Amino acid sequence: MTATDPSRALPLDPSVAPPGTRNFRDAGGIPADRWHADQNEETLVPTHCCFCGVQCGMYLRVDRAGKVFGVEPRNHDINRMRLCPKGINAYQQVNHPDRLTAPLMRRNRDEPFREVSWEEALDHTVAEIRRIQGEYGNDAFGLLGGASLFSEKTYLVGKFARVALKTKHVDYNGRLCMVSAAGANKLAFGIDRAGNPFSDILLTDCLLIAGSNVGECFPVMTQYLWGARDRGASLIVVDPRQTAIARTADVHVALKPGTDSAFFNAVLHVIVAEGLTDEAYLAAHATGWDEVRATVAEYPPSRSARICGVPEEQIVQVARMFAGAGKAMAWHARGVEHHSQGVENCLTIINLCVATGNIGKPGAGYGTITGQGNGQGGREHGQKSDLLPGGRSISNPEHRRQICEIWGIEESELPPAGTSMMEMVWQMQRAEIRGLIGICNNPFVSLPNYATVKEGYDTLQFHAQFDFFLSETAANAHVVFPVTVWAEDEGVMANAEARVVKHNKAQEPPAGVRTDTWVICELAKRLGAGDKFAFPDSRSVFEELRIASAGTVNDYYGITYERLEETGGISWPCPTTEHPGTPRLFEDGRTYHPDGRIHLQVVEWHPPMDPYSEEYPLSLTTGRTVAHFLSGNQTRRLGALVEQTPRPWVEVHPSHGFRNGDPVRVVTRRGSEVFPALVTEAIRPDTVFVPYHWPVPTAANALTVDALDPRSKIPEYKVCAARIEAAERVDEVPAPPTAPGQLAYPETQVSRTDPLPPTSPQGRGTAERS
Repeated sequence: MTATDPSRALPLDPSVAPPGTRNFRDAGGIPADRWHADQNEETLVPTHCCFCGVQCGMYLRVDRAGKVFGVEPRNHDINRMRLCPKGINAYQQVNHPDRLTAPLMRRNRDEPFREVSWEEALDHTVAEIRRIQGEYGNDAFGLLGGASLFSEKTYLVGKFARVALKTKHVDYNGRLCMVSAAGANKLAFGIDRAGNPFSDILLTDCLLIAGSNVGECFPVMTQYLWGARDRGASLIVVDPRQTAIARTADVHVALKPGTDSAFFNAVLHVIVAEGLTDEAYLAAHATGWDEVRATVAEYPPSRSARICGVPEEQIVQVARMFAGAGKAMAWHARGVEHHSQGVENCLTIINLCVATGNIGKPGAGYGTITGQGNGQGGREHGQKSDLLPGGRSISNPEHRRQICEIWGIEESELPPAGTSMMEMVWQMQRAEIRGLIGICNNPFVSLPNYATVKEGYDTLQFHAQFDFFLSETAANAHVVFPVTVWAEDEGVMANAEARVVKHNKAQEPPAGVRTDTWVICELAKRLGAGDKFAFPDSRSVFEELRIASAGTVNDYYGITYERLEETGGISWPCPTTEHPGTPRLFEDGRTYHPDGRIHLQVVEWHPPMDPYSEEYPLSLTTGRTVAHFLSGNQTRRLGALVEQTPRPWVEVHPSHGFRNGDPVRVVTRRGSEVFPALVTEAIRPDTVFVPYHWPVPTAANALTVDALDPRSKIPEYKVCAARIEAAERVDEVPAPPTAPGQLAYPETQVSRTDPLPPTSPQGRGTAERS
């Protein structure tokens, strides 16, 4: 073991050393976070994790040959030396044997892929773009991006679609993540981001977590929850399942899926009835309160208790605990947002915070926990169908003029708003969209109603996909471009706090692999727009992004690579290079609406879109598990993670009569699949849960409904009508797709065939193997 800088070892007083550390200190030790398990000529590259919206700091270990071979936690103030199972194993994908290292191409889907040169792959793609647009118009070709891309690349996705492809059809897989929260935030506050930094959680007296399995989906964020608890804060968890965090809560509200807005309306009803609102704050800072108060009067606990399937007393308890705290905070995630009334669910939580005056103060506020690494930054700069860089509206004439001036095009050349990701799939089915480029997404696993998705993609005349592994979606394409992983390029992401952090390049990509930026710019050049895409690297893109965001709500102009390296992250808006950034919003009581006030919104509860019946009496809900990430294209290839969680399962209540490991068929109106049972009292008797990281025939999203929120267009993943029945054997988990000549990585194959559920996912349930 060697210290990073032995010369800076501090003389320490042995008399004040904690027990057991005398020998360590007497040897001239320094704080443990400055020690690294180095090898000779090793380089430690500071960067951030590629996975969730917490964006933990880490060091990638690079050997003398310039190859990433390991990881160490970094004492960044986001994570303080902590990493979750995914973060610890993330480095293994960099030099993984499944990496794509040459473009793949075929003329039709009946042919096998063959490796081709970059020239052939690019030229063929451009020829197909020109053919389809020449025959059917510019909007017959679409582009789907991703929220795990660096912000520089998301900026390029939006610009490429509108300037090079000249199509209105561009969207991204963040549409499946956080857009309900975005829509609610814009309606209420005029800005799309969390109002408070994570560190404010440490200062709160009451913390409400709604629809977020923090312990598994955002493990390192739990340090903030425990810190608040250590100070004496109360904890309320609203979730149909008794997750690891819910087990520790003062109150766990196990409401029926799809009833969130009815519950929060009832909580606010009690707060109003008991005189616990902050009327002075509302009068000074909000509009719409009279209408909201009149609406929640129609949601007494007796009514909402019947809707939600929870005790009336629990609604009253939550109301008094939240409103009676000196400082209260609410954070939520996909469990609230993945609904056909996802925006409205979020608005009811905003109403609760505003009505109690818990906005814009240390320890008091409102936040949304981003699922993807750049779920926040990924929608800020133009790859979302209705937005331009800086969060500008593509329908606003002045916003259009501003961006056209920066891009050097006429306003008449800028397409109007397009449609959402799921709507684009329906347009593929109807042959309205006939060609598609996909970047950093895997809709064959991540979109609902797989049969519809497969039909839509199969109807495409041409489909190209960017990826570093051959995903299930890429395996169905005509052209696959092999691109870099996060450690082979540099760029920025904005985490769930809207803190912009810098990822650093740790190694050169394998021979034959190119950055997404290079591929996009090469395609643009061949489409005749090369002068608008003369970007040699991420830094040059970021400089244009800064200019394009200047003066907007999403202002990045004052953020530079150098400042990010120096500070460890800056929260936008940051209008000048002297500005410190804005970790906490609304401290002066003003929002980003022209009148400076919070615009409260009336919400009426309505049932989920997939109706219950005698044939389908149960709720199917879906979510993540600690070992895997989203569609699993990365994590299902990492041996330790596959060993920890080799397959999906169905969580069922003991009242259904199954034993652990029994084959259980889950049936919805979209189809059926068979999973091993994980029998647990930690789920409602009327609800079953299946994690969604795997493809057919074990794909939860083969069963979910493609109903959308009318405002955010997010799918209703978290509730659909279902039934369960005994089956003979579980469906087998398929191996991840591989390129021609590659074999499935053996380290990930053995445990994948295990027919049983994990023995103890986060300690829940009664699963025991015999």
